[in-house]
Amino acid sequence: MKHKPSSPDRTAVPDLMELKEVAAYLRIGERTVYDMVKQKKIPCSRVTGKWLFPKRLVDLWIDQNTEAAGLGRATPNLSRIVAGSHDPLLDWAVRESGCNMAMLSGGSRSGLDRLYAAEAVIAGIHLYDAATDDFNVAALAAAPLGEWVAITMAERQQGLVVANGNPLQIASIGDLIAVNARVALRQPGAGSRELWDALREQSGHAHDQFATLDAVALTETDLALAIREGAADAGLAIESAARNFGLGFIPLKVERFDLVMPRREYFSADVQRLFACIMGETFARHAASLAGYDLTKRGQVVFNS
Repeated sequence: MKHKPSSPDRTAVPDLMELKEVAAYLRIGERTVYDMVKQKKIPCSRVTGKWLFPKRLVDLWIDQNTEAAGLGRATPNLSRIVAGSHDPLLDWAVRESGCNMAMLSGGSRSGLDRLYAAEAVIAGIHLYDAATDDFNVAALAAAPLGEWVAITMAERQQGLVVANGNPLQIASIGDLIAVNARVALRQPGAGSRELWDALREQSGHAHDQFATLDAVALTETDLALAIREGAADAGLAIESAARNFGLGFIPLKVERFDLVMPRREYFSADVQRLFACIMGETFARHAASLAGYDLTKRGQVVFNS
């Protein structure tokens, strides 16, 4: 009878393992690990010429590849779509990675709806919870029964986008009322819209005190274009949207942008290609060129049901 090795000790290893350490952790040879890296069968990233293996992702991979994985709940044939919030860095990574998935931006809530309905494989979200002063975890606590994981792509600077040179001298949400600024809003269900509502309430102002446009902006780009073309004076969006169109920006809140997916899907070939890109140095350089992104928490698992 073939002896089955005991499970590895998941507590006595560093959070970021090198090749020799992950080989010992998995109780296999270093050459086997190297072959798995070349075949993109194990989660890892290459930093300054060295392969590194995040323990939290290796643990997810181990759980996924046990003999009992998938029992009790069938996984539908998901559409290969990245849905949710519009983000220029994510949009670039989907194209650059060659993952062959399609982008379908429509807001954070819409992205989760598509994910839960098996109409997307990933949802990008940034949903603020004022009670905890945190992002996404409270929203994901209400997810349908299943195995969901959320991994941070980046933190982003959110704030007021204004005309170049800030001619109305806007410095806060309250100033928008004082100068009767025309405010562009995102659609209901968008993360930026929910953050706007929360920040507005925290500032002590009611919705009807602001001169808001009737038409909503469906993306960060639409909002920035409305300001550049003079159809609006201000709106809440990420810093990169302002910088991309040569507009002014007043920072208000750092938010966390997470990618949510069924846990099994993390190990699919196209999702692995996308995350290999996200964890790479080229991604970091591109994020720096866009402005307003902080990659310190990149790759962290923030939710795992």
